Amino acid sequence: MDVKDFDYELPQELIAQDPLEDRSSSRLMVLDRQTGAVTHKVFKDIADYLQPGDCLVINNTKVIPARLFGVRVGTEAKIELLLLHRHENDVWETLVKPGKKCRIGTQISFGDGLLMGEIIDVIEDGNRLIRFCYEGIFEEILDRLGQMPLPPYITHQLQDKNRYQTVYAKYDGSAAAPTAGLHFTPELLDTIRAKGISVAEVTLHVGLGTFRPVKADTVEEHHMHSEFYQIDQSEADKINAAKAAGGRVIAVGTTSTRTLESAALADGTVPAKSGWTDIFIYPGYTFQVVDALITNFHLPQSTLVMLVSALAGREHVLQAYEEAVKERYRFFSFGDAMLIL
Repeated sequence: MDVKDFDYELPQELIAQDPLEDRSSSRLMVLDRQTGAVTHKVFKDIADYLQPGDCLVINNTKVIPARLFGVRVGTEAKIELLLLHRHENDVWETLVKPGKKCRIGTQISFGDGLLMGEIIDVIEDGNRLIRFCYEGIFEEILDRLGQMPLPPYITHQLQDKNRYQTVYAKYDGSAAAPTAGLHFTPELLDTIRAKGISVAEVTLHVGLGTFRPVKADTVEEHHMHSEFYQIDQSEADKINAAKAAGGRVIAVGTTSTRTLESAALADGTVPAKSGWTDIFIYPGYTFQVVDALITNFHLPQSTLVMLVSALAGREHVLQAYEEAVKERYRFFSFGDAMLIL
C-alpha cells in the first residue's frame, strides 16, 4: 500500500492553534462506516449516539511538561530536549535538538543549574539517553522548568497547561495528549453514565510514535515505536460485560483503540494486562474489540489516518476529510472531532 494513498489537501488556516473555551462545543462529524454518509453535529450531542449497554473506553494518561530548554555546559549553546520515556536511576530517553552538538559526555544545564543532565548514550533513531542530577523531587522541578510538548504545527503559546490534558488524566507518562479525549467535560461524562453507558479507563502513555512521520514509501515498511499500556481487571470487566450483553465498545481516540486491540484475545475479550505495544493498524486489519471510534482529524499520510481508514475504509475517510475541509472544520490536536459508527 502506497503511503501517498492516505494524502489529502489541507489549507494551513484550518489547523487549530488554540483550544475552544468550552471543550464540548467543538464540532462533531458523524461518519457511517458502512455507507460513508456524514452528519454535522456539536460534540456535546455525542451522548445521543451512545446507547444503554455500550462501553466508552477512555485513556487516562497524563501529559508531563516534557519539553525542556537548556544550555550546553562550556559553550552555552542552546539545547531543546523532549522527554520520551523514563528508565531507571534518573535516566530518560529523549529527543535532542540540535543533535550534532550533543555527543556522549555532553552536559546540559536547565534552569541555571536547577537540573543538570549528561548524555550517556546515543540509541535508535539518534535518540539520547540522559542521566539527570538534581536536589529535591524531579516532578516538582519538571513542573517548574518544563513546557507542555505541543506538536510542531501548533505555533501559539498555550495559556493554560490543563487545556492540553483531558479532564480525566491521572497517570503521568505521556509526551503528547490523547487528543480525542480533550472534548469531554465532567458534565458530559455524567450525562453519558446517566444513560446507562459504562465508562472504562485504560492507560497508554503516548510516546515517540506521535512525533514520527511515516518516511517509508509503503505502509507495510513503517515500524511503530513501542508504548506502555495497562488495563486493570475492573476496567476489563466493564468492557467484557458490554460485549457479552451485545453492547458496543466505543474507543475514545486511537490510543484507546491501540490499547484494546493490543490486549485482545482471540475471542474478542480483553484481559487485565500491561506491557509494551508497537501495534500498527492499517487497512486490512480485523478489529477484535473496537466497534466505534471517537477521534480528531489527523495529519495527511499519518499512521492515525491509516488506523481510522482501517475501521471506516480509506475512501469513506478521505471523502469525509474532503467534506470537513469544505465545511471549514478545525484540524489536529485542538481541532474538531469525528465519530465513526
